[in-house]
Amino acid sequence: MERMTQFRARSVIVLFGLLLGFFVYQLYDMQIFQTGGVVDNTTSYTTWTRVKAARGDILDRNGNVLVGNRASYDLVINHYVLTSSANPNQSIYQLVKLCQSQGIEYTDHFPMTKERPFTYTLGDYNSAWQGYFQKFLQNRGALDSDISAPLLIRKLRESYKIPEEWSDEDARLVLGVRYELTLRNCTNLANYVFIADAKDQDLSAILELNTPGLNVEASTVREYHTDYAAHILGFVGAMDKDQWEYYKELGGYEMDAEVGQSGLEAAFEEYLHGIDGIRVDKVAPDGTVLDSYYKQEPVAGNNVEITIDINLQMAAEDQLAKQIETLRNNEDPKAAGRDVEGGAVVAIDVKTGQLLACASYPTYNLSTYFEDYNDILNADHNPLFNRAFQATYPPGSTYKMSMVVAGINSNAINSLHEIKDLGTFKKYEGFEADCLVWTSKGGTHGYLNAMEALCVSCNYFFYELGDMITLNAMDQTAKSLGLGEPTGIELAEKTGYRANEQTKKLFHKGDESGWYAADKVLSAIGQSDNQFTPLQLCVYTATLANRGTRYRATFLNRVVSSDYRSLIKETQPEILSTLQISDDAYYAYTQGMRMVVTGTDKWSGTAQTLFKNYPIEVAAKTGTAQTGILNRSDNGAFVCYAPFKDPQIAISVYGEKAGSGSAMGSVAKSILDIYFEVGEIGEVNSFENQLS
Repeated sequence: MERMTQFRARSVIVLFGLLLGFFVYQLYDMQIFQTGGVVDNTTSYTTWTRVKAARGDILDRNGNVLVGNRASYDLVINHYVLTSSANPNQSIYQLVKLCQSQGIEYTDHFPMTKERPFTYTLGDYNSAWQGYFQKFLQNRGALDSDISAPLLIRKLRESYKIPEEWSDEDARLVLGVRYELTLRNCTNLANYVFIADAKDQDLSAILELNTPGLNVEASTVREYHTDYAAHILGFVGAMDKDQWEYYKELGGYEMDAEVGQSGLEAAFEEYLHGIDGIRVDKVAPDGTVLDSYYKQEPVAGNNVEITIDINLQMAAEDQLAKQIETLRNNEDPKAAGRDVEGGAVVAIDVKTGQLLACASYPTYNLSTYFEDYNDILNADHNPLFNRAFQATYPPGSTYKMSMVVAGINSNAINSLHEIKDLGTFKKYEGFEADCLVWTSKGGTHGYLNAMEALCVSCNYFFYELGDMITLNAMDQTAKSLGLGEPTGIELAEKTGYRANEQTKKLFHKGDESGWYAADKVLSAIGQSDNQFTPLQLCVYTATLANRGTRYRATFLNRVVSSDYRSLIKETQPEILSTLQISDDAYYAYTQGMRMVVTGTDKWSGTAQTLFKNYPIEVAAKTGTAQTGILNRSDNGAFVCYAPFKDPQIAISVYGEKAGSGSAMGSVAKSILDIYFEVGEIGEVNSFENQLS
């Protein structure tokens, strides 16, 4: 019995040995006899594909998507599959020549010109790409880094076995792709995106070539859901070399990542940017995917809800454009404002500092920005210039509320103090300044108090007031109200200038005459060297409405996660400064601004016609500022807030050479109509908004 057991055991061992020998023979036959002795153990290759993460959406304060993403397709080349194919050079040649003939742009980082005489273009690339070029040279047989461009072309033609009958220019095109493919072997770069966001017709033509290793990958690109707010939304684009040096330190960015280049896209980049994923694919030489998994899942960017109300923005832009074009097309050749150039309008939430609308005219369409760029660049009046917070203008009579506060707070006058309008201010020898009613009608306003002076915008009253108070009182009051001060917005802005001794030295270099009393007199009516942005005028108006509390202006409402489930950040009102305004001063300028709209038994307000029978109580001020250019119309400014008794919204409008401030008031009125839901017949459609 024991012998039978041993015999069976030996039989099993012998049988196992025979089977093992058979399989070893088969393997040897496949790898040695069938391959002619050339053994290639690489029957598959692992590639890393970067999966683009979606950028976060930009929404208005009511949740309307202003900028989002649309589905797109990228053409990605698997370098292992293409270089393992029968004739990679021919495949590449057909591919690039098709793109060349169809005008299709594709990715080519090879730092050399595409036409003879060949020269290096390394200076166009950031330090990382320059480093990759050095690795490429080492990979191709330790080529000398000082090798000339023409010699490198010749060496690479030999190395890659590019046919001699091809021209050097054609060889250069093929080498651009070979360069990209080689880098994927000698660096940690992900797969080669040959074309990003390929058009449908381009996809069809290219895929017909059946280029080995060329795959279609789903992706996303930025899409605009509004034709408005171009100056503030901004756009994204590929990083330049300086931006790469910055973003690479932050982490989460690839060299070819698109980042915000302007506007809120750039300001809120840290929230909007997603982190790309890494997909690992194991592929066979014929392109068959053997295995695939994510080493790093893509993480979409957060969504940013801005403070802009797109309905108010539309009203602001449409009415601003309409009013400027109306002035420009006036058939009366003597009418002021026919030479109007551009303008801006800003609306702010009085109680928070959040911007509700911010428009500049002329403007452009972000959706077609790159296609229309040359036309935009050459258009009249510079549509790319954001006049809302990049242009500084004299405020004209809108400055006068600051003078009322300064005069009463410093006890120079009180609200009932009267000054007699003499028509022309002649106190200082060699200096005369007229009141507008004197120059236009030859008359005067007679005796006026501060409220009445605001109502009719009497320059003479403020000449006298400016002469009565100190420059420091004027300057510090204007400063505390936000004039000539940063507003705190997330975008680059001009700070502006208050008329004072320092500003005069800056503006009039070489003039050693110094600061005169006459300078102070002109400053009192918003002229001299006073230069503020429309945004600053709006912050100033909101600060007046808040009785001296100045909030930081902001475009950021809140940030939420990509799935809208988590709150990442929410802004809170931030006080930048406060000014203690006496009861009498507050009464004087608020009543004066209200009288601008309502008039008095004796005087008509400068904006009375505009808001006659308006259902919401509005406080306003018009301003006309001289341009200093002979035979050109004056600038026009208009500021207001509403409702008068419980201010919610402040608005400033400015028109370059618009002729007068009252000419721009209709722009503010159109915004108030939308904000308070005022119908065409002048009634408030929403009871909850009828707060006045």
